[in-house]
Amino acid sequence: MLRPSSYPQSVSELRYSAPLLDAYLSYFETVRTPFTIPGHKQQASRLDIGLGRVVDVDTPLYGGLDEIKLTNQVLRQAEALAAKAWGGSWARFSTGGSTHANQAIIFSLGQPGDRIAVSRTAHRSVLSALVLAGLEPIWMSPEIDEATGVPIGISVAEFEKTLDRNPIALLLTEPGYLGTISDLPPLIDRAHEAGIPVILDAAWGGHFGFHPELPRHAMQLGADALITSTHKTLPGYSASALLVARTEFLNADRLEQSFETTHTTSPAGAPLASIDGCRALLEARGEELLGELLDNVNAFKARVQAEFAQPIFLNASDFPAGRFDPVKIVLRVNQLGASGVDIERALIEQGIRVEMADRDTLVFLATLTDSALDFDRAADALIPILKSLASTPRPSATALSWSVVPQVGISMREAYFAPTQMVNWADAVGRISADLIAPYPPGVAVVAPGEVLTNQIITGLQASQQAGVRIAYATDSTLEHYRVVM
Repeated sequence: MLRPSSYPQSVSELRYSAPLLDAYLSYFETVRTPFTIPGHKQQASRLDIGLGRVVDVDTPLYGGLDEIKLTNQVLRQAEALAAKAWGGSWARFSTGGSTHANQAIIFSLGQPGDRIAVSRTAHRSVLSALVLAGLEPIWMSPEIDEATGVPIGISVAEFEKTLDRNPIALLLTEPGYLGTISDLPPLIDRAHEAGIPVILDAAWGGHFGFHPELPRHAMQLGADALITSTHKTLPGYSASALLVARTEFLNADRLEQSFETTHTTSPAGAPLASIDGCRALLEARGEELLGELLDNVNAFKARVQAEFAQPIFLNASDFPAGRFDPVKIVLRVNQLGASGVDIERALIEQGIRVEMADRDTLVFLATLTDSALDFDRAADALIPILKSLASTPRPSATALSWSVVPQVGISMREAYFAPTQMVNWADAVGRISADLIAPYPPGVAVVAPGEVLTNQIITGLQASQQAGVRIAYATDSTLEHYRVVM
């Protein structure tokens, strides 16, 4: 990859070891004649130039970053460095995203029938893992900020309601999709008092803990496991993720077994190397680069906000200290009386894509790789669009994903394997859903298998879809029919 000469050419120049990244780069600096997988052998361009552009920079872990017999142990070296960087005693790299890391940690926790206290803001992958592992969720509902309608996390009191049902773990999604964070230290302390491990799905918080103006990451706060996607807020390869743990409350052997059980036996080298590179980059330049990002985000928000009298962004000052990600750009579209979906469409016409849009909210994902020019271009496009679409402000409303209180009819696993039938939407009210259905993004379940389909759920999903929001995972994507347990 060509980079400006003023940039460091590799993390080794920054005096931070990156064994996987170095192995990846070294592989392409040598001449080899492989009679192994992958079948493209880095020369698919001989057959088709387009295909070659996609696969000829790919190499696997086995026979690529390391010998097939793992003679050099570069993966273990890199994982040990990551464990140290995030303050854990055990770490593994995943090429299956936080989805795989969630599955691995959940598989390691207990036996079928055991219960876990889980935030209802959990990602779909958590629910799927619970079904596969045969564990039961004890749902916890987040507190909602009255001023903004935004979920602001799980309270200690909400967690304590679960203790009489003997959960074996506490699993939280922190930060939430809109950047808010629970008051974590007392939650972690209370769980540990009860002898319960605390696991944080921090898919959107990979940058936490590496700059004094950012929230601390889970391991710094005393949690037992941290899951993060290095391809979300960090410059990692798609579907690259990191799982870090301490083993005081978790079993290291079960962790290792569960990770291998759920991971591919043919991991691609590029995602692994990128995780290693992200870790080295954070250690070498994290504070510098995150400082630049904070400056750019603040300048962007200030420039757009200056055009409007009413507050239109979520800000750290809207929440208690340390409980909002200050690089998260969340536009409160309701304050302008516009539709987030309409704004998204207008931005796409100008080549700008956002992470999420629904009727009341627009989320921009800002990362280390965004330049000041990128933010200027976004502001140049956004300001006239907002002015053209602005109307009468609407009161803050809580999105369907955050407002439904689940009514459990049968266990998720029982519903998953039960005989089912399709029924008309009007006849589905009161029936038990066999599907997980969620607006995407964020992929947070409005209804999960085994839960009762209420009128609020069915009419809310229809309204969200009509507003232009994608509704995912339903058997009938039109929502004319629902798959229910017979």
